[in-house]
Amino acid sequence: MFALLSRIHHILNPPKVKKDDHARTLNFGCLGAAKITPGALVKPSHTHPEVNLYAIAARDEKRAEAYAKEHGFQKSYGGENGYQDLIDDPNVHVIYNPLPNGLHFEWTMKALKGGKHVLLEKPATNTAAEAAEIFSLAASKNLVVLEAFHYRFHPAIQRVRAILDSKELGCINKISASLTAPAGTAPDGDIRWSYKLGGGSTMDPGCYTVNVLRYLACSNPTAVLTARAVPYSSRPEHQKVDKMFWATLALEEDIIGELHSNLDEAKIFGIIPRIPKLSATVQCEKGTVEIFNFLIPHYYHSITVSPTGKPRRIEKAYSFNGVWKGEDWWTTYRYQLEAFVDRVQGRAAQTWIGSEDTITNMKWVEEIYAKDGFGSRPTSKYVYRGDSK
Repeated sequence: MFALLSRIHHILNPPKVKKDDHARTLNFGCLGAAKITPGALVKPSHTHPEVNLYAIAARDEKRAEAYAKEHGFQKSYGGENGYQDLIDDPNVHVIYNPLPNGLHFEWTMKALKGGKHVLLEKPATNTAAEAAEIFSLAASKNLVVLEAFHYRFHPAIQRVRAILDSKELGCINKISASLTAPAGTAPDGDIRWSYKLGGGSTMDPGCYTVNVLRYLACSNPTAVLTARAVPYSSRPEHQKVDKMFWATLALEEDIIGELHSNLDEAKIFGIIPRIPKLSATVQCEKGTVEIFNFLIPHYYHSITVSPTGKPRRIEKAYSFNGVWKGEDWWTTYRYQLEAFVDRVQGRAAQTWIGSEDTITNMKWVEEIYAKDGFGSRPTSKYVYRGDSK
C-alpha cells in the first residue's frame, strides 16, 4: 500500500530536475491545447533534464496564452496561423502533435517540412498510406517520428513479452485484448465521434488492441475473420462512427486474436459506471499469461502467469531494475519520452516503435473497418509539394 501511494504521489507531483548544461536541450512545441498534453508531455518533461517546454499553439489566442501560463510553456502562438507560426519558429526542435486524428497527417507533414522531429499521438494517421508518406519524408530529412503508443515503453508489457519469448508456456494459441471506457468519457459532440476528424472506437481504444495483439504475438495478422461494430447513434453523421467493435483475426504461426473496444460502455442500470476493461490474455500450449491494465500500468498492474499443472504466480514490473533508466513511479509517458529524446539525441533507445510497426498497425485498423462495413476514415486533403513555400 505504501508503494502504491508513493507511486501515485510522484506521478501526480513529479520532482523537477535541473537541466543538463552538458547536453543539447530540446525545445518542444505543442500543437493544440489538448487534454492529453499535461499527462503525456508536461509532467514527464519536468523530470527529463534535456526537455524544455518552449511553446504552445492554439486556434484561440487567449486560450493559447492561458494554457502556456498554466502548464509552463515559455511562449504561445494563437490565431488562424498559430500552428504554422509555431512550426516556423527556429528555436523549436520538436513538435508534439496531439491534434484530432484527421489532422495528424497534415500537421506532421508540415512539421517535417519545417525540419522538426515529431512525437505523434496515436493513431498516427487515418490511413496506412498516409503513415507511409510521413515516414518516407522523415527518412529523407533524417528526422525522428514516433507514434506515441506509450504503453510499449513500460517494463510491464515488456515483461509479458519476455515471458512469452522464453517459451515457458510454449507456443501461443490465442490472444484476447479488450479496452473499454465508461459512458461519458467521450461526451456527445466530442471529436472522437467525428468521422471527418478520424473518430470511432476502432481508431481510439481499438488501435491499442490491434497494437498489443501484434506486439504480444510477435507476428502480424493475415486476415480479419470476423468484425462487427455498432454506430455511436442513429444520426446520419454517425453511421460510419463506431462506439464499439469486436473482431477476430488470424495471425502468422496459427495464432487467433480476439479484440474488443468500447468508447461508450453503458452504465449498469443506467446509473453505475462499469469498471473499464484493460486486459490482454495470452493462451499458450502450456498455460496462460494475463496482464491487467496494460494501458496505464504505472498506477497499478498485475501479470498473472498460470502454467498448466503448476502453481499460479503474480508478477509486477514498474522499473527495469537498474538494467535501464527508470524509477518505479515513471509513467508510460515518461518512459516513452526517455526513448524519444534518446533517438533524437542520437543515442540508443531502450525500445522503439518503427515505421513498419506504425504502418502495419494502421493497415489492420483499416482492414477491420473494411470487414465491418464502416470503411476507413477520410484521407487528408493536404498534399505535400516539396519544401518550397
